[in-house]
Amino acid sequence: MKIEFLGTGGAITIPRPLCHCDVCLEARNKGVPFSRMGPSIFVHGPNLLIDTPEDIYHQINRSTISDVKGVIYSHWHPDHVMGRRIIESLSADWIHHPPQNKKIDVYLPEQVDIDFKTFLGSSDHLNFFESQGYANINQLKDGESLFLNNTKIFPFRLAEDYVYAFIIENDNKKVLIATDELNNWKPHKDVIGVDLAILPVGIFEFHPLNGERLLPEDHPVFKEEATFTETLEIVKALNAKHVILTHIEEVNGLSFNEFKELEKKLKSSGINVEFAYDTQLVNV
Repeated sequence: MKIEFLGTGGAITIPRPLCHCDVCLEARNKGVPFSRMGPSIFVHGPNLLIDTPEDIYHQINRSTISDVKGVIYSHWHPDHVMGRRIIESLSADWIHHPPQNKKIDVYLPEQVDIDFKTFLGSSDHLNFFESQGYANINQLKDGESLFLNNTKIFPFRLAEDYVYAFIIENDNKKVLIATDELNNWKPHKDVIGVDLAILPVGIFEFHPLNGERLLPEDHPVFKEEATFTETLEIVKALNAKHVILTHIEEVNGLSFNEFKELEKKLKSSGINVEFAYDTQLVNV
Protein backbone atom coordinates (compact mmCIF):
# COMPACT_ATOMS: atom_id res chain seq x y z
CA MET A 1 0.00 0.00 0.00
CA LYS A 2 1.24 3.46 -0.92
CA ILE A 3 -0.18 6.82 0.08
CA GLU A 4 0.08 9.87 -2.19
CA PHE A 5 -0.63 13.32 -0.79
CA LEU A 6 -2.33 15.10 -3.68
CA GLY A 7 -3.02 18.29 -1.73
CA THR A 8 -1.93 19.19 1.80
CA GLY A 9 -3.55 22.61 2.19
CA GLY A 10 -6.84 23.41 3.86
CA ALA A 11 -9.77 25.69 3.16
CA ILE A 12 -7.26 28.44 2.34
CA THR A 13 -4.56 27.06 0.08
CA ILE A 14 -0.98 28.27 -0.33
CA PRO A 15 -0.42 30.62 -2.07
CA ARG A 16 -3.65 32.39 -1.25
CA PRO A 17 -4.84 34.36 -4.31
CA LEU A 18 -3.61 37.97 -4.26
CA CYS A 19 -1.80 37.47 -0.95
CA HIS A 20 1.72 38.91 -0.72
CA CYS A 21 2.80 37.60 2.68
CA ASP A 22 6.21 35.91 2.83
CA VAL A 23 4.72 32.40 2.85
CA CYS A 24 2.55 33.02 -0.22
CA LEU A 25 5.26 34.86 -2.14
CA GLU A 26 7.68 31.99 -1.59
CA ALA A 27 5.07 29.43 -2.60
CA ARG A 28 4.19 31.39 -5.73
CA ASN A 29 7.83 31.71 -6.75
CA LYS A 30 9.06 28.21 -5.86
CA GLY A 31 6.02 25.92 -6.20
CA VAL A 32 6.03 22.48 -4.56
CA PRO A 33 6.86 21.75 -1.76
CA PHE A 34 6.29 25.36 -0.66
CA SER A 35 2.84 25.55 -2.29
CA ARG A 36 -0.18 23.56 -1.10
CA MET A 37 -3.37 22.71 -2.96
CA GLY A 38 -6.67 21.65 -1.37
CA PRO A 39 -7.01 18.55 0.84
CA SER A 40 -6.96 15.22 -0.99
CA ILE A 41 -5.24 11.85 -0.56
CA PHE A 42 -4.91 8.86 -2.89
CA VAL A 43 -4.38 5.31 -1.65
CA HIS A 44 -2.53 3.16 -4.18
CA GLY A 45 -3.52 -0.51 -4.05
CA PRO A 46 -7.25 -0.02 -3.66
CA ASN A 47 -6.77 3.02 -5.94
CA LEU A 48 -9.07 5.05 -3.74
CA LEU A 49 -9.39 8.83 -3.98
CA ILE A 50 -10.32 10.53 -0.71
CA ASP A 51 -12.07 13.90 -1.25
CA THR A 52 -12.08 16.13 -4.32
CA PRO A 53 -11.09 19.79 -3.72
CA GLU A 54 -11.42 22.40 -6.46
CA ASP A 55 -7.90 21.80 -7.76
CA ILE A 56 -8.14 18.00 -7.95
CA TYR A 57 -7.66 18.12 -11.77
CA HIS A 58 -4.22 19.64 -11.38
CA GLN A 59 -3.38 17.32 -8.50
CA ILE A 60 -4.14 14.18 -10.50
CA ASN A 61 -2.33 15.45 -13.59
CA ARG A 62 0.90 15.91 -11.62
CA SER A 63 0.46 12.66 -9.64
CA THR A 64 1.65 9.09 -10.21
CA ILE A 65 -1.97 7.85 -10.40
CA SER A 66 -2.74 5.56 -13.34
CA ASP A 67 -6.29 4.48 -12.40
CA VAL A 68 -9.02 5.53 -9.97
CA LYS A 69 -11.27 2.68 -8.80
CA GLY A 70 -13.28 4.58 -6.24
CA VAL A 71 -13.93 7.96 -4.64
CA ILE A 72 -14.94 8.36 -1.00
CA TYR A 73 -15.90 11.53 0.86
CA SER A 74 -15.05 12.36 4.46
CA HIS A 75 -17.62 15.16 4.89
CA TRP A 76 -19.52 17.83 2.99
CA HIS A 77 -17.30 20.92 3.43
CA PRO A 78 -16.55 22.86 0.21
CA ASP A 79 -12.77 22.41 0.35
CA HIS A 80 -13.31 18.64 0.28
CA VAL A 81 -16.06 18.29 -2.34
CA MET A 82 -16.16 21.16 -4.83
CA GLY A 83 -13.96 19.41 -7.40
CA ARG A 84 -16.39 16.49 -7.70
CA ARG A 85 -16.76 17.09 -11.45
CA ILE A 86 -13.47 15.20 -11.76
CA ILE A 87 -15.69 12.08 -11.69
CA GLU A 88 -17.11 13.08 -15.07
CA SER A 89 -13.70 13.90 -16.50
CA LEU A 90 -12.31 10.53 -15.43
CA SER A 91 -15.33 8.53 -16.62
CA ALA A 92 -17.17 10.09 -19.54
CA ASP A 93 -16.70 8.76 -23.07
CA TRP A 94 -17.33 11.59 -25.53
CA ILE A 95 -16.11 9.68 -28.61
CA HIS A 96 -18.09 6.44 -29.01
CA HIS A 97 -21.82 6.03 -29.60
CA PRO A 98 -23.30 4.54 -27.59
CA PRO A 99 -20.78 5.84 -25.02
CA GLN A 100 -18.51 3.42 -23.21
CA ASN A 101 -18.25 5.29 -19.91
CA LYS A 102 -15.90 3.96 -17.24
CA LYS A 103 -18.30 4.32 -14.23
CA ILE A 104 -16.36 5.12 -11.08
CA ASP A 105 -17.72 3.88 -7.74
CA VAL A 106 -18.49 6.74 -5.36
CA TYR A 107 -18.84 5.84 -1.68
CA LEU A 108 -20.82 7.98 0.76
CA PRO A 109 -20.73 7.19 4.48
CA GLU A 110 -24.12 7.47 6.12
CA GLN A 111 -23.98 11.06 7.40
CA VAL A 112 -22.13 12.27 4.32
CA ASP A 113 -24.98 10.91 2.20
CA ILE A 114 -27.50 12.79 4.36
CA ASP A 115 -25.51 16.03 4.29
CA PHE A 116 -24.95 15.84 0.52
CA LYS A 117 -28.74 16.07 0.12
CA THR A 118 -28.71 19.37 2.03
CA PHE A 119 -25.45 21.20 1.26
CA LEU A 120 -23.87 22.54 -1.93
CA GLY A 121 -25.99 20.52 -4.36
CA SER A 122 -23.62 17.58 -3.94
CA SER A 123 -26.29 14.87 -4.05
CA ASP A 124 -27.97 16.31 -7.15
CA HIS A 125 -24.62 16.56 -8.89
CA LEU A 126 -23.63 12.96 -8.09
CA ASN A 127 -27.09 11.68 -9.08
CA PHE A 128 -26.62 13.40 -12.43
CA PHE A 129 -23.32 11.61 -12.92
CA GLU A 130 -25.03 8.30 -12.15
CA SER A 131 -27.88 9.04 -14.57
CA GLN A 132 -25.33 9.79 -17.31
CA GLY A 133 -23.47 6.55 -16.68
CA TYR A 134 -20.35 8.14 -15.18
CA ALA A 135 -20.63 6.79 -11.64
CA ASN A 136 -22.19 4.23 -9.33
CA ILE A 137 -23.29 5.81 -6.04
CA ASN A 138 -22.87 3.55 -3.00
CA GLN A 139 -24.28 4.47 0.42
CA LEU A 140 -22.43 3.01 3.41
CA LYS A 141 -24.30 2.57 6.67
CA ASP A 142 -22.35 3.23 9.85
CA GLY A 143 -20.44 0.07 10.74
CA GLU A 144 -20.11 -1.08 7.13
CA SER A 145 -16.78 -1.59 5.37
CA LEU A 146 -15.95 -1.67 1.68
CA PHE A 147 -13.34 -3.80 -0.05
CA LEU A 148 -11.24 -2.73 -3.03
CA ASN A 149 -8.46 -4.93 -4.41
CA ASN A 150 -8.15 -6.98 -1.19
CA THR A 151 -8.04 -3.80 0.88
CA LYS A 152 -10.56 -3.13 3.65
CA ILE A 153 -11.74 0.45 4.13
CA PHE A 154 -13.75 1.15 7.27
CA PRO A 155 -15.28 4.64 7.70
CA PHE A 156 -16.11 5.79 11.24
CA ARG A 157 -17.40 9.02 12.72
CA LEU A 158 -15.20 11.41 14.65
CA ALA A 159 -16.41 13.43 17.65
CA GLU A 160 -17.64 16.06 15.17
CA ASP A 161 -20.01 13.38 13.98
CA TYR A 162 -20.68 14.66 10.47
CA VAL A 163 -17.03 13.86 9.65
CA TYR A 164 -15.58 10.42 8.95
CA ALA A 165 -12.08 9.06 9.28
CA PHE A 166 -10.98 5.82 7.64
CA ILE A 167 -9.15 2.70 8.77
CA ILE A 168 -7.47 1.07 5.77
CA GLU A 169 -6.07 -2.46 6.09
CA ASN A 170 -4.06 -4.52 3.63
CA ASP A 171 -1.12 -6.97 3.84
CA ASN A 172 -1.10 -6.85 7.65
CA LYS A 173 -0.73 -3.07 7.56
CA LYS A 174 -3.20 -0.66 9.14
CA VAL A 175 -3.49 3.02 8.23
CA LEU A 176 -5.64 5.70 9.85
CA ILE A 177 -6.62 8.64 7.65
CA ALA A 178 -8.48 11.54 9.23
CA THR A 179 -8.62 14.39 6.75
CA ASP A 180 -10.10 17.09 9.00
CA GLU A 181 -11.97 18.03 12.18
CA LEU A 182 -10.26 16.32 15.15
CA ASN A 183 -12.01 18.60 17.65
CA ASN A 184 -12.80 16.68 20.89
CA TRP A 185 -11.85 13.29 19.39
CA LYS A 186 -10.30 10.61 21.59
CA PRO A 187 -8.66 7.66 19.78
CA HIS A 188 -10.36 4.32 20.40
CA LYS A 189 -8.57 0.99 20.77
CA ASP A 190 -8.97 0.00 17.11
CA VAL A 191 -6.60 2.75 15.97
CA ILE A 192 -3.98 2.59 18.72
CA GLY A 193 -0.59 1.60 17.32
CA VAL A 194 -1.47 1.81 13.61
CA ASP A 195 1.37 1.60 11.11
CA LEU A 196 0.61 5.08 9.78
CA ALA A 197 -1.67 7.84 11.08
CA ILE A 198 -2.52 10.78 8.84
CA LEU A 199 -4.14 13.65 10.73
CA PRO A 200 -5.00 17.33 10.23
CA VAL A 201 -2.42 19.60 11.84
CA GLY A 202 -4.95 21.78 13.65
CA ILE A 203 -5.00 25.51 14.34
CA PHE A 204 -1.89 27.21 15.68
CA GLU A 205 -2.87 29.27 18.71
CA PHE A 206 0.81 30.08 19.25
CA HIS A 207 3.74 30.12 16.87
CA PRO A 208 5.35 26.72 17.55
CA LEU A 209 8.92 28.02 17.19
CA ASN A 210 8.90 31.35 19.02
CA GLY A 211 5.80 31.07 21.23
CA GLU A 212 4.16 34.25 19.88
CA ARG A 213 0.37 34.24 20.18
CA LEU A 214 -1.11 34.04 16.69
CA LEU A 215 -4.84 34.18 17.47
CA PRO A 216 -6.70 35.92 20.31
CA GLU A 217 -7.68 33.67 23.18
CA ASP A 218 -11.40 34.23 22.58
CA HIS A 219 -11.29 33.51 18.84
CA PRO A 220 -14.43 31.50 17.88
CA VAL A 221 -12.40 29.04 15.79
CA PHE A 222 -11.33 27.29 19.01
CA LYS A 223 -14.92 26.11 19.54
CA GLU A 224 -14.87 24.31 16.21
CA GLU A 225 -11.29 23.27 15.48
CA ALA A 226 -8.64 21.34 17.37
CA THR A 227 -5.51 23.32 18.12
CA PHE A 228 -2.06 22.07 17.18
CA THR A 229 -1.43 21.40 20.89
CA GLU A 230 -4.57 19.24 21.05
CA THR A 231 -3.48 17.42 17.89
CA LEU A 232 -0.17 16.54 19.55
CA GLU A 233 -2.06 15.06 22.51
CA ILE A 234 -3.95 12.85 20.06
CA VAL A 235 -0.64 11.87 18.44
CA LYS A 236 0.68 10.77 21.83
CA ALA A 237 -2.47 8.76 22.58
CA LEU A 238 -2.38 7.04 19.17
CA ASN A 239 1.15 5.70 19.63
CA ALA A 240 1.34 5.11 15.87
CA LYS A 241 4.52 3.87 14.21
CA HIS A 242 4.50 6.82 11.81
CA VAL A 243 2.51 10.08 11.95
CA ILE A 244 2.07 12.60 9.14
CA LEU A 245 0.16 15.85 9.65
CA THR A 246 -1.66 17.55 6.78
CA HIS A 247 -4.51 20.03 6.07
CA ILE A 248 -2.09 22.92 6.60
CA GLU A 249 -3.87 26.26 6.36
CA GLU A 250 -2.36 29.41 4.87
CA VAL A 251 -3.68 31.37 7.87
CA ASN A 252 -1.30 29.46 10.15
CA GLY A 253 1.44 31.54 8.54
CA LEU A 254 4.23 28.94 8.63
CA SER A 255 6.52 28.24 5.70
CA PHE A 256 7.67 24.83 4.49
CA ASN A 257 11.12 25.42 6.00
CA GLU A 258 9.59 26.35 9.36
CA PHE A 259 7.69 23.09 9.37
CA LYS A 260 10.94 21.21 8.73
CA GLU A 261 12.47 23.07 11.66
CA LEU A 262 9.44 22.21 13.78
CA GLU A 263 9.83 18.52 12.91
CA LYS A 264 13.34 18.60 14.39
CA LYS A 265 12.18 20.46 17.50
CA LEU A 266 9.37 17.98 18.14
CA LYS A 267 11.61 14.98 17.50
CA SER A 268 14.08 16.27 20.09
CA SER A 269 11.24 16.34 22.60
CA GLY A 270 10.23 12.76 21.80
CA ILE A 271 7.36 13.48 19.38
CA ASN A 272 8.16 11.94 16.00
CA VAL A 273 5.84 13.56 13.45
CA GLU A 274 6.24 14.65 9.87
CA PHE A 275 4.45 17.45 8.02
CA ALA A 276 3.08 16.43 4.65
CA TYR A 277 3.75 18.24 1.39
CA ASP A 278 2.03 18.09 -2.00
CA THR A 279 3.10 15.14 -4.21
CA GLN A 280 4.60 13.27 -1.22
CA LEU A 281 4.61 9.47 -1.59
CA VAL A 282 4.73 7.20 1.44
CA ASN A 283 5.11 3.41 1.41
CA VAL A 284 3.37 1.62 4.26
